[in-house]
Amino acid sequence: MIRNGVPLPPTVYPLAKGRVWAMLAGSLLFVALGIVFLIAHSTVIMTAVGVTAVSFFGFCSVIIIQRLFRDRPELVLDDAGVDHVRLGRFGWDEIAAVRIREQRVRNTSQRFIELVLHDPDAYLARAPKLVRSAASMNARLGFGPASMATNTLPEPSEAVLDAMRRHCPGLTVQH
Repeated sequence: MIRNGVPLPPTVYPLAKGRVWAMLAGSLLFVALGIVFLIAHSTVIMTAVGVTAVSFFGFCSVIIIQRLFRDRPELVLDDAGVDHVRLGRFGWDEIAAVRIREQRVRNTSQRFIELVLHDPDAYLARAPKLVRSAASMNARLGFGPASMATNTLPEPSEAVLDAMRRHCPGLTVQH
């Protein structure tokens, strides 16, 4: 958007490193717990749980470490669109609406900003492989393919939506 003849500068959200370090600590804790189960291996179930924990949380730890040491913003909003580190680039014309979604699991909840796309299939055709593989799971949970977790952003979801509306004043926000 141009204000007084000057384009609005990009809004840049770096990775919320403190939160991500905490996620890494949790992942490594589960890896250690899985190793304990493997060492104890008193039952087939404990061995299976150990292998699963080490494999899954080990993979998560590697991904988290890569994110921590990558020197790239988590999210950039500009007058042309949205650039998310995991989801890729979207032009404002691709986005039909945005909304804040929440996924509850037991006593915790995870907030997401969902980009409701005009053509989700076109996005999935160009999306990174990890996003494509997660899309079917997102669909089962009732989410579209372009959902950004907000726990890695330094600002609350509402502040990010406000910035989106500054860059694209006609943006539809669904509640």
